[in-house]
Amino acid sequence: MRNVTVVRALNEAIAEEMTRDEAVFVIGEDVADCGGVFGVTAGMLSRFGRERVRQTPISEAAFTGLAVGAAMAGLRPICEIMYVDFATTCMDQIINQAAKLRAMSGGQVTVPLVIRTQQGGGTCEAAQHSQCLEAVFAHVPGLKVAIPSTPYDHKGLLKSAIRDDNPVVFLEHKLLYEEKGEMPREEYLIPLGEADVKREGSDVTVVAWSLMVHKALAAAEAVADEISVEVVDPRTLVPLDFERIAESVRKTGRLLVVQEACLSGGFGSEIVRRVCDECFDALQAPPRVVGSADVPMPFSPPLERAVLLSEETIIEAIRSAAA
Repeated sequence: MRNVTVVRALNEAIAEEMTRDEAVFVIGEDVADCGGVFGVTAGMLSRFGRERVRQTPISEAAFTGLAVGAAMAGLRPICEIMYVDFATTCMDQIINQAAKLRAMSGGQVTVPLVIRTQQGGGTCEAAQHSQCLEAVFAHVPGLKVAIPSTPYDHKGLLKSAIRDDNPVVFLEHKLLYEEKGEMPREEYLIPLGEADVKREGSDVTVVAWSLMVHKALAAAEAVADEISVEVVDPRTLVPLDFERIAESVRKTGRLLVVQEACLSGGFGSEIVRRVCDECFDALQAPPRVVGSADVPMPFSPPLERAVLLSEETIIEAIRSAAA
């Protein structure tokens, strides 16, 4: 095992898959000469050349559409959209084309496309660079949605996403790129749709993803002397490993979902719906979701902190769930 950053994990995953399969290529803004704005594609240009590391003009709609067409033609593009907010400029390509073409062609066409992008607040980049839009993509039939939290999960899930014959929206978090964690030297994959229990517990189930896994773990540690918290990381929202979540809820009888996205209409509500549908008899308290405030993200650091979900709020919610 070795200790590596999320950036390194993603870089290795892409390089390994490009080496393994010549159909895999990278496309996006600044992915070649700059190695990606967050450094994920560093070294790819010198290793694989411009034919397979395609740097584009600033037009997400154009290069995402190109990537969809390339996937239909038998290639396996990894399309980097710098910020998830910018994906809103190419929703036709993602939602109406990539997500639908396999079903509408009766399986004659596949779209093995990975859309890599990052999201989340915490860097004072304001309302157009700080959203969490996982619920938008999870709502669209035909798209898979991966949203990892550790270097190990980033690498294993990305390799599986690249090999999948369906479009996968791969959501990273800007505050996790320098997060370190253990990762084996040998090759491995993590199947899409397989949750992971990050912390065992018996009193309250906390379901969290991406950066919120780390905040949930810190909150669980803070209340460890009074409450035993189990933290479940779905790792992918579509497909969702609901059975693993249900197993935990049946054990603890209590559920708290922690999401960074604004509270209203978030994916946490879908998890609560399914738990109420399928595990209602196991619940000893009403399930709850906590998230960020329902406002556009402010630029001001104090205001951004006020909007974003805090560890203290998670701690209070855990105590409330356990009461």
